Amino acid sequence: MAILAALIIGLSLGLFGSGGSILTVPVLLYLLGFAPDMAIAASLLIVGAISLGASIPNLTKRIISWRHVAFFGIPGMVGTYAGAWLGGLLNPTIQLVTFAILMLLAAVMMWRKRAAVNPAPVAINPVKIIIEGTVVGIITGFVGVGGGFLIVPALVLLGGLNLVAAVATSLVIIALKSFVGFFKYYEILIAKGFEFDWPAITVVIIGGIVGSYAGGWLGKRIATAPLQKGFAVFLVIMAAFVLWQSL
Repeated sequence: MAILAALIIGLSLGLFGSGGSILTVPVLLYLLGFAPDMAIAASLLIVGAISLGASIPNLTKRIISWRHVAFFGIPGMVGTYAGAWLGGLLNPTIQLVTFAILMLLAAVMMWRKRAAVNPAPVAINPVKIIIEGTVVGIITGFVGVGGGFLIVPALVLLGGLNLVAAVATSLVIIALKSFVGFFKYYEILIAKGFEFDWPAITVVIIGGIVGSYAGGWLGKRIATAPLQKGFAVFLVIMAAFVLWQSL
């Protein structure tokens, strides 16, 4: 079940460019039996590794905007570190409730997402990008999601990138932020005496990377709009389940 779920996480990332990482915490919680704080921490490592693996083809195609990585990614790393620090102080139930609310937001954005078009040329607004990068980073560190569904629209609307470049750039940003957040959680949880289940984490990472490549291949051959709406409905159901389990 964990391998199947990991493949689905990767498929979503490959098909839609976002959304898959938000399934990682529920997979770790309810399929692998991780404690809430361990699930959030391990999710960051898994999301970072899958995003890094999915970025390799984009490196060879040279479609990553490193300028945008600097503007969005560096503040995002600072924000993620702060969010992970805050998450280490609060009750995990607060994090899970916040996570469920974020799942609902992701579902709404995926349901309303339209076909990809290139935006009209806009001037990069560094201040807005830095502010949004920091805020999204805090969310990433606090609840353990990559935030691609927030990063991609920001890169398109504030950064003037086309959708293909925005998705490719967001994967690098997600990887950077996620690794920073994980290392902070690792420091906190190891000090509390927790131990990470490295074999399970490795299985999910490998399955996610394989799924992301499969999703990218399928996305070029099938209509993704109906699948995207179905995935949005699934996120709503999962959010309700997480809230019920948490409260």
